[in-house]
Amino acid sequence: MTMNLKSVLNRDTVRLHLKGTTKEEIINELLDVLVQSGKIKDREAALSAIMDRERKMSTGMKHGIAIPHGKSPTVHELVACIGISDTPVDFDSLDHEPCRIFIMTLSPIDKTGPHLQFLAEVSLLFKSSEKRAEILAAKTPEEVLKVLIE
Repeated sequence: MTMNLKSVLNRDTVRLHLKGTTKEEIINELLDVLVQSGKIKDREAALSAIMDRERKMSTGMKHGIAIPHGKSPTVHELVACIGISDTPVDFDSLDHEPCRIFIMTLSPIDKTGPHLQFLAEVSLLFKSSEKRAEILAAKTPEEVLKVLIE
């Protein structure tokens, strides 16, 4: 089965206007989205997986995108959410630019395929400055999904 964004994201896992102003706050806010949408049961385990990965190397990528992710026994399949902040947040990015688009993903410890596929799909998506601009301009979760899935 191929992993695609459409199968993983839905309107409940897209959050506009994130409130966090630090990396930790953003990560906690995204975890709340996954908990509220029923994607993760054990919030603490998920948080520690994400923070462990973040300590090894920041997941702030380029072009204002961060992809905090981790592997945890608390999930049985890859789960993900996307959050967008109106104000840029410092995320120790590779290009030292702050981030506004955050995509969090957690995957089971024993399955690497979907995780790598997801990251590849996401990174392709954001090579396009037009797509990034459309996502930042989106007014509703549905609009974000439309840009991602087109």
